Amino acid sequence: MAVVLGHNQYGKAENRVVRVFRDSDPHEIVDYNVSVALWGGQDAPHLTGDNSPVLPTDTQKNTVYAFAKEDDVVAQPESFGIRLARHFVDNTEPITHARVHLEMYPWTRLGNPHAFTRDGRYVRTATVTYDGSTTWVVSGVQDLWILKTTDSEFADFLEDRFTTLAPTHDRLMATSMRAQWLHTSEDVDWGKSHDLAVQTLLETYANHYSLAHQQTLYDAGAALIEEQPEIAEIRITAPNKHHFVYDLARFGIGNAGEVFHADDRPYGLQELTVRRDDAPPPGLAFDPGQGW
Repeated sequence: MAVVLGHNQYGKAENRVVRVFRDSDPHEIVDYNVSVALWGGQDAPHLTGDNSPVLPTDTQKNTVYAFAKEDDVVAQPESFGIRLARHFVDNTEPITHARVHLEMYPWTRLGNPHAFTRDGRYVRTATVTYDGSTTWVVSGVQDLWILKTTDSEFADFLEDRFTTLAPTHDRLMATSMRAQWLHTSEDVDWGKSHDLAVQTLLETYANHYSLAHQQTLYDAGAALIEEQPEIAEIRITAPNKHHFVYDLARFGIGNAGEVFHADDRPYGLQELTVRRDDAPPPGLAFDPGQGW
């Protein structure tokens, strides 16, 4: 039996970068959490402790901050990720692959042209992977909270001797969605595309009469792809944020779906992929190590 080194990667994780654009009035601002992962040619550090092929993670950190100042592509997470990923592979022997994951925290301008408030509705994400020839760009959103107080059912499900859940034809349905969608082109207005994608997900979820949470999520993903045909697929992770009608009858108080207990765990978890039937394979677009 032999022991061998499998896939490995290394990088500088969670570089918090805030860039202020002072060359315009009012000022603009972008706020990122940038994680870099590199791989290729790294056998020696693992097997013998030889660091000669290693680009220090501190250097990677410095590159992120320098590029945030030098290049206006920083204004959009996808273009910033492309710039960084290509730099690390094209300029660093023996690195063959780079993956740059960005979380972007939106800020909304206040009445003052130089003052902002953090917009907590969701976190925008982008993940760019580059192998020296092909670039995969995945846009996304996480912590996108959505709640419907009606127009949702859950009935006619499998039952066995452990089933205690009663069917319902009117329930409160909520989720904190994570969605990632793969582009087939870089000729994209990233900001416009992202805003439209989030709007489509929200509007479809809100206006859909749901017989199953899975049905609503599928229809939301399908609507996004139909709206933007250059998107090859979308992957959605959506925990069911349970809200249970609280029992007030024991106090002689009626409760017709008005007072709920919000239960954070355990929770149902739906995960699905919606694809164009002619979409190319996702290749290295999605990182198995990070889940969906």
